[in-house]
Amino acid sequence: MAEKARWYVVHTYSGYEKKVQADIMKTIEHRNMQDQILEVMIPLQTVTEEKNGEMKQSEKKMFPAYVLIHMVMNEQTWYVVRNTRGVTGFVGPGSKAVPLSDEEVASLVKLSETEATPFSLGDKVVITSGVWADREGVISEVHPANQMAIVVIDMFGRGTPVEIELTEIKKLA
Repeated sequence: MAEKARWYVVHTYSGYEKKVQADIMKTIEHRNMQDQILEVMIPLQTVTEEKNGEMKQSEKKMFPAYVLIHMVMNEQTWYVVRNTRGVTGFVGPGSKAVPLSDEEVASLVKLSETEATPFSLGDKVVITSGVWADREGVISEVHPANQMAIVVIDMFGRGTPVEIELTEIKKLA
């Protein structure tokens, strides 16, 4: 294997990401191409949000309608991926697939990793800086990858959600 495996982005029909992933994995197995197509990934991010009064964690697609593939690009692998049902094409100019740079791959990995945060849904917090400084509120959503939280503060007698950076809030005892 002379060429190095690189990451490529494939565009799919919306909602077909898992089907495309499964079909490519089956094809790899049937054609014994494990050394050419190494990984098929749907970038997901864990998000905590309130549903029906309950806080729940769910995984959301970071890039709906896109799948990442770690593979050695050659005619055979291009054909297998391009002719998978649900795939509309590789991302790149015309029909030329352009690999992701190492920096782009590293930033995608960092984005998809859910970082531990000291804040949880329902925590009472005080905003320490910015426009809403010294206001108290309750966390209704936490987005660790973005380092953001939705805090519901009392404004004019109503609960108003505001987006605040995690570095700008402090948990109340």
